[in-house]
Amino acid sequence: MRRLGPALVLVVALAGCAPAPPALYQLPPRPVRAGETPLSHPPVVNGDTEFTVLGLSSLDSILGSHAEWRPKQGRLVRVRLVVANLGRSGSVFDTKAQRLVTADGAVLAPDPEAMLIKRQPGEFELGASVRLEFDLYFDVPARIRPAALRVTGGATLFQAPDAPGTDIPLP
Repeated sequence: MRRLGPALVLVVALAGCAPAPPALYQLPPRPVRAGETPLSHPPVVNGDTEFTVLGLSSLDSILGSHAEWRPKQGRLVRVRLVVANLGRSGSVFDTKAQRLVTADGAVLAPDPEAMLIKRQPGEFELGASVRLEFDLYFDVPARIRPAALRVTGGATLFQAPDAPGTDIPLP
């Protein structure tokens, strides 16, 4: 009978110790909305909050349950966003704290009328391990290109409420 060399024994032993890859959820794909550009940026983390930008749209107007709304500056830029709380405690998430940075350097807050008309959330409790998908609407001058979405997570045990945001580049 032939003996195995020490190196081969070590390789065989270590192969059995390799951790298995984590199991992943298999989320079904969904169709992109009319006029929306799907984006495939990797998630970005700010504090205990993970942000994933899914889509970007430019709209001349929006329809609500009572009327049509036109932007005051030129067009509405709609950003489809997923936020997930990676922390062990809940945090208050404020959609009004998110910003759109334009190519000319302007920093814009979400348009309150558009957010209200489209029934998008304002400030809400983002529980531990909770994930939420919604839209942000920004009123942007007609010829100005959106350059980045500046995201800010909610205050947690490890992040102050006034922590700086993280920029996600937009096409």
